Amino acid sequence: MSAFLIVDTQIENATTYEQYKKLAKPIAEKFGGVYRARGGHLDILETDLWSPSRIVIIEFPDRQAALAFVDSEEYAPVKPLRQNNAQCTLFIVDGN
Repeated sequence: MSAFLIVDTQIENATTYEQYKKLAKPIAEKFGGVYRARGGHLDILETDLWSPSRIVIIEFPDRQAALAFVDSEEYAPVKPLRQNNAQCTLFIVDGN
């Protein structure tokens, strides 16, 4: 069953965040990740629980692959670029 890593990002330092994007994408792809959305236009229809800023959706073959990406040695030095230059909510949800 596929799994989706979903990130809502409020970028605080666009220059450094661009570096993060360039480094993170090939690592996600190594773990089978396919970017399905990456900061496209949002039509926000309801906001009772949360108001998203910038959404990234990466589809992985399964939950284990998504978790392996997030916890990988390759991603470990790249992750702080995101954490130090943006506020994020990140979660994994199972697909159908």
